[in-house]
Amino acid sequence: MAQLWGGRFTKETDKLVYRFNASISFDQKLYRQDVAGSQAHVRMLAKQGILTEAERDQILESLQGILRDVESGALLITDEYEDIHSFVEANLIERIGDVGKKLHTGRSRNDQVALDMRLYVRDEVEETDGLLKELLGVLLRMIKEHTETIMPGFTHLQKAQPITLAHHMGAYFEMFHRDRSRLFDLRKRMNYCPLGAGALAGTTYPLDREYTAELLGFDGPMLNSMDAVSDRDYLIEYLSAMATVMMHLSRFCEEMILWNSNEYRFVEMDDAYSTGSSIMPQKKNPDIAELVRGKTGRVYGALMSLLTTLKGIPLAYNKDMQEDKELVFDAIDTTKGCLALFTGMLDTTTFCKERMNDSARHGFTNATDAADYLVNHGVPFRDAHGIVGQLVLYCIEKGVALDDLSLAEYQKISPVFEEDIYQAISMETCVNKRLTIGAPGKAAMERVIAVYEKYLQEN
Repeated sequence: MAQLWGGRFTKETDKLVYRFNASISFDQKLYRQDVAGSQAHVRMLAKQGILTEAERDQILESLQGILRDVESGALLITDEYEDIHSFVEANLIERIGDVGKKLHTGRSRNDQVALDMRLYVRDEVEETDGLLKELLGVLLRMIKEHTETIMPGFTHLQKAQPITLAHHMGAYFEMFHRDRSRLFDLRKRMNYCPLGAGALAGTTYPLDREYTAELLGFDGPMLNSMDAVSDRDYLIEYLSAMATVMMHLSRFCEEMILWNSNEYRFVEMDDAYSTGSSIMPQKKNPDIAELVRGKTGRVYGALMSLLTTLKGIPLAYNKDMQEDKELVFDAIDTTKGCLALFTGMLDTTTFCKERMNDSARHGFTNATDAADYLVNHGVPFRDAHGIVGQLVLYCIEKGVALDDLSLAEYQKISPVFEEDIYQAISMETCVNKRLTIGAPGKAAMERVIAVYEKYLQEN
């Protein structure tokens, strides 16, 4: 068992305890970050005269060799080592001898693992942001293509007013845009370097923490050594941001699942993102959308688990914090996978325009506009509301839409109606006369599209 702390102990750790305590099975994901952090640390030690330039160069070359060998498969990370830090240091010492033992000067595993996780999460924040940008690109394309694709808008899952598919997709563009802004804020807050904090109280070596932070692309060193080794709130923020992304994906998936049903028939999902039934040959199931919806709970669970783990931990470092990694790694992989799959599914989905338009017509989504027509002709709104309610009841009994009624049928209920009622309640009129910013009218949507295009070009 390769351990860095054996001097104090007189007998070997029980094997079951060792396995329970070890983290190599999951923290091996951090090997790139561990090598990068070690390289920066060594450069700083040499700059401060703690290592010679020759020692620096020998250690740097060997660390690069370890990285190269791990990535080529020539060097395997095994459970012979307690954690990724032990693996890197043990292999370094094996390759260059006593010079390798100087790597850990002025450093603790506490600030080392804090650094590795920050470097790892910082990379993953950028990857997640890239996936969100790809999704926004698909959404923008669809918005631009469907400014005239009329569909019903819903409240309480009841057809409410006519909108366009562009407007509906725009709502999700806004959500995922906010998700990107949360990641941006998180990255800015977390981009400070814990290395040099030692176990909890810094070190007597004359370290240049500002230089180390600069080498690693941080905005500066963390200003309290106890906070540096015990802070994990950036992981809470990241998990929270990912949980919100997954919530938005799940809502979107729920709608796609509904729209794919026989009752709606608004969409046709590509065969590559659907599956069949083992017994019912007619089935085409939206499995990807359902799995994304289901995996949302997995990411929620990671957030709640880490919140619970951290809630009672006193300063500074405690072994409980080892529990952050598996949760975060799994949530990251889940969210990134769901984003990539959902984007592909959405990009290949076909929308049934006629069916959506027909659903809006027969859902009486223009009833509010019929009431507004009466108000504009001098009828008090409360009376207009009652008149149109009678019209809707009449249409339901006949199995027709409002714009299928004859003028005589309109005037039978209210003589205020004239021939221009048909133009007033057409789906196109109902949508396009809504021109305030944020509304579904084509002119309003064109203004929003310009904003979205500029945003994606600049961000």
